[in-house]
Amino acid sequence: MELEIPRHFICPIALDLMKDPVTLSSGITYDRESIDKWLEDGNFTCPVTNQVLTSFDQIPNHSLRKMIQDWCVENRSHGIQRIPTPRIPVTSAQVSEVLFSITDSKRRLDQCACLDSVGKIKKWGLESERNRRCIVANDAAGVIAAAFDAFAGDSFEKNARLLEEILCVMNWMFPFAQEAELYLGSQASLRCMVWFLKSKDISVKQNSINVLKELLSCDQQHGQHLAAIDGVNRILFKFIKDQISPSITKASLMVIFHMVSSSNEKIKAEFVEMGLVSLLLESIIESEKSYCERALGVIDKLCETKQGREFAYSNALAMPVLVKKILRISEVATEYSVSAIWKLSKYEEKVLMEALQVGAFQKLLLLIQVGCSDETKEKATELLKLLNPYRPGLECIDSLDFKDIKRSF
Repeated sequence: MELEIPRHFICPIALDLMKDPVTLSSGITYDRESIDKWLEDGNFTCPVTNQVLTSFDQIPNHSLRKMIQDWCVENRSHGIQRIPTPRIPVTSAQVSEVLFSITDSKRRLDQCACLDSVGKIKKWGLESERNRRCIVANDAAGVIAAAFDAFAGDSFEKNARLLEEILCVMNWMFPFAQEAELYLGSQASLRCMVWFLKSKDISVKQNSINVLKELLSCDQQHGQHLAAIDGVNRILFKFIKDQISPSITKASLMVIFHMVSSSNEKIKAEFVEMGLVSLLLESIIESEKSYCERALGVIDKLCETKQGREFAYSNALAMPVLVKKILRISEVATEYSVSAIWKLSKYEEKVLMEALQVGAFQKLLLLIQVGCSDETKEKATELLKLLNPYRPGLECIDSLDFKDIKRSF
């Protein structure tokens, strides 16, 4: 026989056992997580009575929570686990007080005091998603980013522990508001994060590259400032080559993508000279979707330069891989593949002959039939016109294995 939960233990919204019962001004009790979502969705009424709430305060119902816990213990034989005593959520007033302390300790460059305050923010954030939302809603990112900029400008080495903690906290404050972006995009902040990329601690590398990825996604201009820091391109290249962590590799690819998306030819040239085009072509043959999309995006951007196209063409994998990825991975991957082939077709005539030999004409024709973006359709149509004169006498194949591939001419 199935165990029946007492009706007054069930949340009227979730229709499940309450873990953190709270009572509204209407007198009705709900599970905190459920009523939080109700209120965050813009509702101003009590879900049960439909009366307008005179206050949004949620009073913890300790008596009911204790009764629920006792009931759970009594029914352990039925597989019911005792709900843990919930932590009291942080309030805006508490967050504001700690943020004031961070600002004050930043002004005095008091590392110990700032570390203590950042530690409180970190602890609250780890306790619940609700706490994180409350912290972010009180503009914590801007205050903490300002502290990062100040202490990074003072000394990376001396303030390393504090700066590491700040980066850790910043990792759940995405996307950044303009104020946070401004401070994290400073020369001191960027140099500090690059310094952390050289750390032996994987988590420190991870937090730093994540923040850089988010920062550049806000404004690609930060990519040019980042590229000006000596050695950063080599570090990012190494993360992709060595693949010490899948998440670090993917984040590094996104950072590079934003960097090479600018009109700065020097940035692209440096990555091309390092051999990034060949490295990515080899790595995406059997890679999963998200990596493949990022890598194809970078290849496409590097093919905007003559040097990038030369390096791509010199690799026998380029055309087979790019053609193979059309309609195989995702719409995004297809668009980047077509764009890269289109750019390579401007390089020299033999590119078109090779594209035909690996089945490009059929793939592009199918792409137009199934549908794609206007820009991709335009490029695909142009490619079909360029390929058509070379079709007679050239065998079309769909290569499945690129090992030891060689050109036939």
